[in-house]
Amino acid sequence: MRKRNGFTLVEILIVVVILGILAAIVIPQFSDASEEAKLSTLVSDLQTVRSQIQLYKLQHKGALPGAGDATFSQAMTQYTTADGALATTQAPGDGVYGPYLQKIPKNPFNNSDEVSEGVASPPGDDSSGWYFNKTTGAFNANDSAAHAAL
Repeated sequence: MRKRNGFTLVEILIVVVILGILAAIVIPQFSDASEEAKLSTLVSDLQTVRSQIQLYKLQHKGALPGAGDATFSQAMTQYTTADGALATTQAPGDGVYGPYLQKIPKNPFNNSDEVSEGVASPPGDDSSGWYFNKTTGAFNANDSAAHAAL
C-alpha cells in the first residue's frame, strides 16, 4: 500500500468552498461597520458643535455665531468680544470669549469642513460639509447621504 503524502482534489475543493462561504458572510459586515463608524463620528461632531453654539449664545447675550463681524467659523475657532467681533487680544477674560472649537470638524461623509450659512434648510448637495442656519441656530450636516435630519 502507498503512503499518502498530500491532499486529494476533493479535500482541497471542500476547503476552498468553505472559505468562500465564510468570506461571503464576513465581508459585508466590514462595510456596514465602516458606515456605522462614520455615522457615529457625525453624530458626535454634531453634538459637540451644537453644545458649543449654545455656550457661545450664552456668553454673547443670546446672539448666534456669525451675528457680529465674524463669520460662523471665525466666531467658533477664534477669540471674540461680547458683541461678536474678532478680539484683538488672544486671552480670554474682560469681555473676550472663546475659542469654542480648535477647528471645524470634517463631515465624515464628504470630507469637508466648510460651513455654509443661510436661512433655509440645508440643501444636502455636498456643496459644503456643514450648514448653519443664521436665523434658528440649527447646525446640520450638508451631504448627499441625507444626514441633514440628524
